[in-house]
Amino acid sequence: MKSSFMMVDGGGLMDQRKGIMKIRHVNNKVRYVKRPIKKKNNRSSYRERKDPKVLQKLFDSCKEVFKGPETVPSDSDVNKLCSILDEMKPKHVGLSKNMQFFKSKSVEKGTPSVAYTPIYQCDEFSLCIFFLAANAVIPLHNHPGMTVFSKLLLGDLHIKSYDWVDSMPPPESQPRLARLKVDSVLKAPCKTSVLYPTTGGNIHEFKAVTPCAVLDVLGPPYSKDDRDCSYYKELQHSALSNGESSRVNEGGSDYLRWLKEIEVPQDSHMERIGYWGPQIVD
Repeated sequence: MKSSFMMVDGGGLMDQRKGIMKIRHVNNKVRYVKRPIKKKNNRSSYRERKDPKVLQKLFDSCKEVFKGPETVPSDSDVNKLCSILDEMKPKHVGLSKNMQFFKSKSVEKGTPSVAYTPIYQCDEFSLCIFFLAANAVIPLHNHPGMTVFSKLLLGDLHIKSYDWVDSMPPPESQPRLARLKVDSVLKAPCKTSVLYPTTGGNIHEFKAVTPCAVLDVLGPPYSKDDRDCSYYKELQHSALSNGESSRVNEGGSDYLRWLKEIEVPQDSHMERIGYWGPQIVD
């Protein structure tokens, strides 16, 4: 069953005073909010945090690289975007490791929050940031026909990803065999991760070890018409028929798993918050 990420608007809780931004929890929700700073430091701190050059360079390069649906960036274009993203720091999108959200060591009650802030979106690509509180999870999901660049800006993030073994999907409601590509923890700062329509771990899950911020470049972005998001769960060996279990064992059970498409997980709500970092000139 195809289903997009679920997002809830989160307006109305931003401090409008002049100053710099921090991120904090408001009723277990993440927010960009402003914090007053000493007047003598206003200009230098503002320039340091509001540095639009790197983000603008990324945006301009994305406009050149992404040609629309059914296209995959060339190796040289992938290297071009990775070289920019590899150099990106939290300040380039208005963030800092000193923000309260990233310093928090407490664990939220209930389901840890996941928030999403859009920077830019068009038919060819989108730029966005995901915020994950400690232990928060973005469930196992796919990226149909998409090339995605993920840059971990802050925090420690566990990533588990798969690619399909067979190019043809099985009959509806039947599990599909996938090969494990990544099962490791990334620690910021680190290199950019890239996934492709059929390789590189197109089906992945994020789990925050510590509070995290991830900058994503998606080309093309999700679309309810033909690039909707699907969710999956791993099936245990006990849930498989003998034939399916044998196929996993033949391929090496450490690397192959059966994945079954599921409805949107009930605890996968993603809150949308406003972006207050450096602006892009289109």
